[in-house]
Amino acid sequence: MTGTKRKKENAIWRKIHALRYEDFKLWCVRRLPILDWAPNYNWRSDLMPDTVSGMMLAIQQVTQGLAFAVLSSVHPVFGLYGSLFPAIIYAIFGMGRHVATGTFALTSLISANAVERLVPPASSNFTADNSSFILGLSEFEMQRIGVAAAVSLLGGLIQIYAYIFENIKSIQLEALLLSVLSIVILVVVKELNEKFKKKIKVVIPIDLVLIIATSAACYSADMEHSYGLEVVGHIPKGIPPPRPPPMNILPEVITEAFGVALVGYVASLALAQASAKRFNYSVDDNQEFLAHGLSNVIPSFFFCIPSAAAMGRTALLYSTGAKTQVASLISCILVLVVIYAVGPILYWLPMCVLASIIVVGLKGMLVQFRDLKRYWTLDKVDWSIWVSTYVFTICFAANVGLLYGVVCTIVIVVFRFPRAMTLSLKHMKEVECRFKTEADSESLQQVKIVSVNNPLVFLNAKKFHMDILKIIQKENMCAQQQPEDVNKCEQNTLLNSLSNGNCHGEFTI
Repeated sequence: MTGTKRKKENAIWRKIHALRYEDFKLWCVRRLPILDWAPNYNWRSDLMPDTVSGMMLAIQQVTQGLAFAVLSSVHPVFGLYGSLFPAIIYAIFGMGRHVATGTFALTSLISANAVERLVPPASSNFTADNSSFILGLSEFEMQRIGVAAAVSLLGGLIQIYAYIFENIKSIQLEALLLSVLSIVILVVVKELNEKFKKKIKVVIPIDLVLIIATSAACYSADMEHSYGLEVVGHIPKGIPPPRPPPMNILPEVITEAFGVALVGYVASLALAQASAKRFNYSVDDNQEFLAHGLSNVIPSFFFCIPSAAAMGRTALLYSTGAKTQVASLISCILVLVVIYAVGPILYWLPMCVLASIIVVGLKGMLVQFRDLKRYWTLDKVDWSIWVSTYVFTICFAANVGLLYGVVCTIVIVVFRFPRAMTLSLKHMKEVECRFKTEADSESLQQVKIVSVNNPLVFLNAKKFHMDILKIIQKENMCAQQQPEDVNKCEQNTLLNSLSNGNCHGEFTI
């Protein structure tokens, strides 16, 4: 008996250890997605498209890294670091196969606000214009004040033109002409790439071509000394040793950090979910939070600016046929080559060319104004939040406008949700399922109607999807039971799958 008991105890302990090992293995795969996709990587079919996509992505990462570093009010070399480390971290922890993390325009603007505030330039000029008006006047007086306001508007515009012309002598003609020429070339070639992207397999890397051409021209003509043209200057070679950021200023940058965290996560998660839906795989929201958090925390010790996923890089991976995160890792290898070998050659790159790349890169954000008409017809409340957030951002700062938009959205969501029924399940004839009320519904035809009487936003969309899946699963179980148990099973489906429901099958998320 003693031996038998020992064998049973050993068997139980082996099961416990095996269970713990399986749980630990599952946890590792869930928290390190690279352990899931890397062993199953198809070298024969995926390596070539990933390599081509990685090469094209590296070109965009380098050019945007240099430009958005300037936008962040830091040295361009930090943009190269910001294009390298976040991409490596996300490839290990992230689940989006077509998400390339790196420098981002909006997070660069937000971080620039903190840089300019805490480390201001030597001299800065600030002018403010305050105006007010009084209502409640007669129509005659309102017409008069309308004319006076029009004169004031035009006079103010004339004054601003006068300010421009007064300082026009400080503009470098060579830099202006080079900027205009760069913007024209970038816009024309990018539009041609977009127009003929279905006919050509590899788009023209105009950003890289422009950087090489202008650097060579500036070097051959010695524009830095002959015309006083500002250039990038010395680019340090190699990667600096890790060093923690100054911890004493963390309380002073909390507003910008909040903006960076929110904007970066929302933009990156939206791109990850869109790519997952397009290519039929799944992403975990919490894992994405962890991946993007680590993509900012770890690179911060290597002098990196805030990072996030960008639509331009994701679209590039789409168009070049990327299959997995290997494309991002290949781009990181090429960025390393630039840091160690090509970086010093960028000494002669004119700063005005980087500014032109920034201007053209922000074109996509400005094009979103065309969507305002469509948003007005869809939801006037969301349209109002969009416009007012934009006004706050322009009038104050990016972080202030962002905070205003977030607060308004939360308030609207909080007041909207409790007032509406989210799910209601009915049985009715298929030909009568348009505008039937529950009193007129019939149970002759097995057609399930799920009505959504509440706006679907990122807060409740995933839960709504899970509830639908639960309903389908329970309905399949009901179909397999005896006919006399169907009605009872349907009631259980309504009450159990919708945990907060009542006897009429109504539920609020």
